[in-house]
Amino acid sequence: MGVGTSTFVIRWINFLTMLLAVTVIIFGIWMSTHHDGCRSSLTLPVLGLGAFIFVVSIIGFFGALKNSSILLWIYLIMLCFILVGILVFTVLAFIVTNNGSGHSVSGLRYKEYQLQDYHSWFLKQLNNTQNWKRLKSCLVKSEDCNNLSKKYKTIKQYKLAKLSPIEAGCCRPPSECGYPAVNASYYDLSFHPVSSNNDCKLYKNSKAIKCYNCDSCKAGVAQYMKIEWRVVAIFNIILFVVLSMIYFVGCCARRNAAQSRSRSQSQSSSKV
Repeated sequence: MGVGTSTFVIRWINFLTMLLAVTVIIFGIWMSTHHDGCRSSLTLPVLGLGAFIFVVSIIGFFGALKNSSILLWIYLIMLCFILVGILVFTVLAFIVTNNGSGHSVSGLRYKEYQLQDYHSWFLKQLNNTQNWKRLKSCLVKSEDCNNLSKKYKTIKQYKLAKLSPIEAGCCRPPSECGYPAVNASYYDLSFHPVSSNNDCKLYKNSKAIKCYNCDSCKAGVAQYMKIEWRVVAIFNIILFVVLSMIYFVGCCARRNAAQSRSRSQSQSSSKV
């Protein structure tokens, strides 16, 4: 890398990193506005990553401004940790979200979900009593189930609706139970369930109960988490590629800073 290119790097590399950090923070804010507190498990980590990248870019900025090889070394080491962290998380995210998919039901546009289809990590998190108690409380407060009868006035509209995984899993009993729907939020439970699925017994029409204790509800949350993790994983791939290019250019900038300092010391020694 020549002197002109090195100057370009010193002026712009950390400006680009700061912009990238702001982009990550904006992505985290977007996640927080598009998901309520029940389903935004990755919002804080994304915001934290953006803030960390921003801090690292400031270190790199001063390293470039002062032409300091030491500060640029610190910058590159911290950036390397970020790259490794992103890579590890992305690989794990794709492994964890590789399992699980919805099951189509005749006559319905939406799918139903089964907890055993998902990765053991999701099962461990969702079957943890404390975790699920917190999530269930959040789901009850979210009013997702209570709003269904307002969104769909007739049974026909309800059956033709494309429910979200949580609406399909937490707000209604599984189709295999055979309970007739009176409206979008009420089922006739006087019928004997045609399935031995325990969720059929757990479902109640009460706003505070619904199917929040059902495995189908946990499966709906697992599907939602899977979608969220996949979005973040894809975003991380893009972020990894961009940061890798910045890291490469930063290495060149550090090398030029070290060479420039060495030449300056050499010239000073020769004058003496």
